[in-house]
Amino acid sequence: MSFFESVQLALEALAASKMRAFLTMLGVVIGVTAVILLVSIGDGAKRYVEEQFESLGANVIILIPGRTQTHGAGPPMLHTINPLTLRDVVEMRNQCRSVKWIAPIFVGTSTIKFRNRTRGVPVIGATREFQEVRNLWVEVGSFLPGGDTFSEKRVCVLGRTVKTELFGEDNPLGRIVSIGETKFRVVGVMRKKGRSLGMDLDDLVFVPVKASQKLFNVDGLMEVLCSTARHEDLPRAQREVREVMMRRHDGEEDFTVIDQGDMLNVLGSVLTGLTYALAGIAGISLFVGGIGIMNILLVSVGERTKEIGIRMAVGARQRDILRQFLVESIVLSSLGGLIGIGLGGGGVLGAKVFVEDMPVNLTWWTLAVAFGFSFVVGVFFGVFPAMKASRLNPIDALRYE
Repeated sequence: MSFFESVQLALEALAASKMRAFLTMLGVVIGVTAVILLVSIGDGAKRYVEEQFESLGANVIILIPGRTQTHGAGPPMLHTINPLTLRDVVEMRNQCRSVKWIAPIFVGTSTIKFRNRTRGVPVIGATREFQEVRNLWVEVGSFLPGGDTFSEKRVCVLGRTVKTELFGEDNPLGRIVSIGETKFRVVGVMRKKGRSLGMDLDDLVFVPVKASQKLFNVDGLMEVLCSTARHEDLPRAQREVREVMMRRHDGEEDFTVIDQGDMLNVLGSVLTGLTYALAGIAGISLFVGGIGIMNILLVSVGERTKEIGIRMAVGARQRDILRQFLVESIVLSSLGGLIGIGLGGGGVLGAKVFVEDMPVNLTWWTLAVAFGFSFVVGVFFGVFPAMKASRLNPIDALRYE
């Protein structure tokens, strides 16, 4: 008997009891559907995070005050000895040849007021280079002053939401607003960016970094962003930044240099592990479905014992009987896998259509792996019933009632 004849017989046997066949493959259907949905959501979340990081600039090194140290007897501690200063930034500009852009940052929260309209907003002290590093660009007017000297000009650039809330459709350029108790002149409006990593990038106000220090009465910086022209320059740039800061801080490594790419890799590894864990949990349904297939085939062997005896009596070999029941198991699980692929793929595509911001990503390998698992389940759980059927004694099988 050929393989195709075995498939035809398997389909005829399943068609003879459609409801039982459907209920048998239901576990496989649910398992494959769940695996596709969870893996697609997990992979989509990973891609979403990668895109969000990339949208905020590539090849970025983050320098923050304080050294993170892990102690054997307790949790990590953050020790801050010396703050980051604008003088540190000047030295890095002069000595870090691999760094193309450097943007000192200070972030505070204040109120911005224009006439009778007041709004609480995050205020970011930065320089012109911030645009290059973080890929956030001004749309109307100009951005903050840049260069080797740090301006104390009381100018500000509004995010799109802040501009709309304070000025509506009016042109804000040249208008005077109050940030806290200090007057600032509006020189630009940022391009609409939306939300990224939980932050509304349109609900921000930018001022020169030195002006922000005076506004919040501080001397230090919250962080310094360094960006390289090429990804290959990142390791050398990190070494240069660390060497400059060690000299500036008398040999004390009381700062932390973070590669944004490393942060993304760690987060990606966590999301990948979580995705596989969820897929494994969903795969339990496949295992349960496989047990259901094995049980039903064992029942089928009992019901068809006389048929097996007759086939053996007319010349069917053990391997023919083995293949017949094994193919039935594979057909059951494969059909369940195909239905699960249809439901899972349809669910992912439906989520993309009806929930635009849903981070899902359907890939061909997800479908292939899910179907492959359903096929393997059919083989694994079909072997025992098939072997039991093939080992029946033809005489006893013919006598079976």
